Amino acid sequence: MAKIKAFKGVRPTVKMFGEVVSPPYDVLNSAEARQQVKGKPYSFLHVVKPEVDLPEDIDVYDERVYQKGRENLYKLINDGILIQDETPCYYLYRLIMGKVNQVGLVAATSIEDYENDIIKKHEHTRAVKEADRIKHVDTLNANTGPVFLTYPPRQDINLIAEAITATEPLYDYETEDGIKHTIWKIADAATVQKITEIFAAIKFLYVADGHHRSASGTKVGQQRRAANPNHTGEEEYNYFLSVIFPSNQLYIMDYNRIVQDLNGLDKDEFLQKVAEKFVIEETGKAFKPSELHTYGMYLSGNWYKLTAKAGTYPADDPVNSLDVAILQNNLLHPILDIGDPRKDNRIDFVGGIRGLKELENRVDDGEAVAFAMFPTSITQLMAIADAGEVMPPKSTWFEPKLRSGVVVHLLD
Repeated sequence: MAKIKAFKGVRPTVKMFGEVVSPPYDVLNSAEARQQVKGKPYSFLHVVKPEVDLPEDIDVYDERVYQKGRENLYKLINDGILIQDETPCYYLYRLIMGKVNQVGLVAATSIEDYENDIIKKHEHTRAVKEADRIKHVDTLNANTGPVFLTYPPRQDINLIAEAITATEPLYDYETEDGIKHTIWKIADAATVQKITEIFAAIKFLYVADGHHRSASGTKVGQQRRAANPNHTGEEEYNYFLSVIFPSNQLYIMDYNRIVQDLNGLDKDEFLQKVAEKFVIEETGKAFKPSELHTYGMYLSGNWYKLTAKAGTYPADDPVNSLDVAILQNNLLHPILDIGDPRKDNRIDFVGGIRGLKELENRVDDGEAVAFAMFPTSITQLMAIADAGEVMPPKSTWFEPKLRSGVVVHLLD
């Protein structure tokens, strides 16, 4: 059963909220982050992308980067830009993007649940990225970015959320991308206890986004547990920062693919090979898939609809029947020689939030071919996690994105 706890969150003052909160560390590269922090001395990017305050040629894994992140975090605290709540609290975090309205619980989540697979995973982590997050968490002594978790919806939690979101929020802020971020603090001891007890009856939580953050938070806790002869299990390092949403509120967008070249093939040769396992139809205009096992393909200024032929994939396999797996197994690997999309520099991934025009622009500017995907569903994600399987890389793109710096969880 899921073990969560309230904690003494470190958060911006109401006045400084908009100056502090930032995009998460992994949606911007260093150059983009350097641009975003110009004129923004309190941006949380100084904490989660601290290379912005160091020479441009510095290795992002340099020890000085982590130390700068620590320095920047505690300067925000010491200068009163960030304050810490005096009693353990939960927080509600509502995001509104157009018609998407989702409310999650900000909580500290047990590393033992992660170890015991009560928190279920669906992706492998990359060693380099995991080591980076471990170093970041350990050096800063804090979880600075939340793990995005989900669970099957429950009416008792919904009723509590509805009652709290009807009250005056702690923060209510619209970011430059038009997304509304509204946060409530839950400090009432009885309500905190009730929420903790309800979650204790939930069998499993699922990592929607943040596999590296959950893995690193767990491994830092394990290291500290081993080093502490007086370990009790209740220390803050036994928990990592999460925002937990009911699954029926989540919005998954397409996660599209762009490949640099056709692996030595000309256009006609390529289309002939694709036609072996896909029905190809020229559409005359941009094609956004609206059903499983269909794809949009942009090639040489033309859009095509691809439909996977029956019998070319195992329909009863929860992983290999995913659209991303079908494309990988029947086209990207055998035709374009993209064996491991996590390591091959010839392939790039574009979140659906950027639209099909981004795919057109990239191909028109010199890339070879782009594929527009039908989004993976949360039902597919949870089924794969329940089966103990792993999804192909870059299978899901969640929107809207949680902001960093809303609440920080200190490890002591």
